[in-house]
Amino acid sequence: MTGTVTAPPSGSLPGSPSGSPSVPLRWERREPPLPAAAVLALGDAVAALAVAARERLAGGARLGVVAGDGALLVLGAEADLPWADGARYLGLDAGVLVPTTARPRPAAALWRRAVGAEGDRLCVLFPGHALVADPPPPTTDPAALDPYTGSTEDASTPAAPDPAAGGGPR
Repeated sequence: MTGTVTAPPSGSLPGSPSGSPSVPLRWERREPPLPAAAVLALGDAVAALAVAARERLAGGARLGVVAGDGALLVLGAEADLPWADGARYLGLDAGVLVPTTARPRPAAALWRRAVGAEGDRLCVLFPGHALVADPPPPTTDPAALDPYTGSTEDASTPAAPDPAAGGGPR
């Protein structure tokens, strides 16, 4: 991703210049979940999410896409967001995209500053990862996802989650 920043390996908020101790990043369950504003895929899940996002774009959705370094982040209205196995829905907490069912401790706003997300930069905090990027412009062009789908020969659209079975954004 453009301007990617990885969280400190120790998973801690850096200490102040005065040398105060680090603060570990902890996650606690969030109830109720945040509304979904994005979906994130890492590693092997990227191609499936790219295929699903391409299908949503072909159906008329407007999505923002940030990709690179083995990650694909798709932003959009909750109803337009695609789904793929291995991907995670993210919601906004104090201007930081975090898993919809998890709350970072200390507060997300502190982590936003710690990873250097200033102004209108996009900030994603996910267990083991912190990503900072310029916000992408919305696109309606399915071909924008082609570079991330892997082989077009075996690309298939993943099934949408069944809301009755607990699927869907969360």
